[in-house]
Amino acid sequence: MPGRPRAALAMWTDSADAVFDADTLRALGEVCDLVPPPVLDDFTTDHARAVLAEVEVLVTGWGCPRLTETVLAGAPRLRAVVHTGGSVRDQVTQACWDRGVEVSSAAAANALPVAEYTVAMILLSGKHVLERARHHHAVRRADDWLRTPRTIGNFGRTIGVLSASTIGRRVVELLRPFDFHVLLHDPYVTPEEAAALGVELVGLPMLFSRSDLVSVHAPLLPETRGLVGRDLIDAMRPGAVLLNTARGAVVDQEALTDAVRENRVRAVLDVTHPEVLPPHHPLWDSPNVLITPHLAGSQGNEWHRLAHAATAEVDRWARGQGFANPVRHELFGRIA
Repeated sequence: MPGRPRAALAMWTDSADAVFDADTLRALGEVCDLVPPPVLDDFTTDHARAVLAEVEVLVTGWGCPRLTETVLAGAPRLRAVVHTGGSVRDQVTQACWDRGVEVSSAAAANALPVAEYTVAMILLSGKHVLERARHHHAVRRADDWLRTPRTIGNFGRTIGVLSASTIGRRVVELLRPFDFHVLLHDPYVTPEEAAALGVELVGLPMLFSRSDLVSVHAPLLPETRGLVGRDLIDAMRPGAVLLNTARGAVVDQEALTDAVRENRVRAVLDVTHPEVLPPHHPLWDSPNVLITPHLAGSQGNEWHRLAHAATAEVDRWARGQGFANPVRHELFGRIA
């Protein structure tokens, strides 16, 4: 089809195999002139240089090398980057903005499974499912459900959302049908925006002191590293839950470890710092902590959503309609 942009995949081969199956790869090839494999995972090879010299669009993913000024110098026709993951920080550099390269991200598509995981864990933690399941497994007898403590349940719980990021906003949206009171802390959100979201805008200390569960969605930036520090964790209500699906380093892990070992708070951690804790770290064996292996984001059949999102963006761009999910330079400094 004449006029279709020349495009190539730039990511690890395993990433390409995960995100694109035969059907989604065929669909992508219908909206662009897609360079056949191998995909680009090293921009210094002769093959990569030849491809970069002619492409207008790079469809990137996990493992894409950085698009530095040197790389861009060898890609004179490159005008757009369509990222199949969420964050573009590992690929996009200031040189891209300087060149006027348009950037799109599948962050909105990837936000949905993270938000779904978050809401599931909010509901399960309200019923103390982890602890009660362990107890039931140990005693193997009927529970006296009429004597269930009034601290258990999801009616009227206060949920604190840290950051109105793409994921944070999706969590707020998914929480609307439930009987929760939702607090939000985000220094960039106005009272008018908070009212439109249906949340109560509060300061950071109040978010932690008033919430039955705090869900962390702040990006990891220099100013957010260790943001959830000992003072905030110590201010949490007895038995409150810290839920982190953002990045482990946003939370002071030593302070959290002390709090859960003293049985003051509970935690659900899809991310830690380091990403996999040492085998003998006390959080592994803490009965009031659930650690999952960074699984909240897109996996399995959810990768299809990322492939469809990328294909739709390439199609829009090729038709001159612009990206539906652009990454804006002015916001680049405060997004994940």
